[in-house]
Amino acid sequence: MQTIKELIELITLKKIDDTTFEGQNYQAPWGRVFGGQVLAQALHAAYQTVPEDRIAHSLHGYFILGGDLRYPIVYEVDTIRNGGSFTTRRVVAKQNGVAIFNMAASFQVKADGVNHQFPMPNLIPPEKLTTSLEQVEEIKELHPTAYKRLKAIQPKVFEFKPVEKFTTQLVENGSPFFNTWLRTSDTAEINLPMQQQLLAYASDYNLLTTATLPHREQLNKGETFYASLDHAIWFHREFDITKWLLYSMDSPSASNSRGFARGSVYDRKGVLVASVAQEGLMRQSL
Repeated sequence: MQTIKELIELITLKKIDDTTFEGQNYQAPWGRVFGGQVLAQALHAAYQTVPEDRIAHSLHGYFILGGDLRYPIVYEVDTIRNGGSFTTRRVVAKQNGVAIFNMAASFQVKADGVNHQFPMPNLIPPEKLTTSLEQVEEIKELHPTAYKRLKAIQPKVFEFKPVEKFTTQLVENGSPFFNTWLRTSDTAEINLPMQQQLLAYASDYNLLTTATLPHREQLNKGETFYASLDHAIWFHREFDITKWLLYSMDSPSASNSRGFARGSVYDRKGVLVASVAQEGLMRQSL
């Protein structure tokens, strides 16, 4: 998948009836359905049942089973409530009749109110940084196995420019903080609901990885299984994902084979546009 057009086509579901939709899968090189794809498609399904004056302000999803790349995913929307200001939806994603994911999402009409936010971290701007793909090339000779794996999983549809040297972070123990600039690799006219769906897709990159950073030396000694357990997003303000956004991530805790990570998404003007949280499985083989 190379272009924003292809990703939008992947996220856009086939309508089965008023509350049932079907989606295809990105053939992820790691052999399981990508969690960001399911998040984006589930949000797309919910949006198809919501009045046009409502915009998503939050979603909370739980990954129940790993998705199988061979089968389409059916999204069933429960139209729980249509209120005066808020609309609530529940989405269950199924393969072969078995639930693999469920999500609650809330939508709101635009409203005036008080306004504040944390300031954006003062970090190196994207113009002075190299892309993740360029950084991967630097380890081609030194770590050929890691090079092949990282080269395969780097998305082409998004451009990532890590602030920290992420190839070093994946080898040595470090602090549980990671910052990267991101944007789509090409441009298009995209409405706000699809902007949110694209950000949901992109938000699954690098987040759980942040929880591994203090433990890379141990985790790299053997096989470690990684899987998203849950994922939440709060959309605070409008944004344009075709322009640079800063994804600033940290991991306050890891325990019981689970890692917890948070992310704040800022635009170039320093406006906080979204917040993200995720817990994921980090299980080492015995």
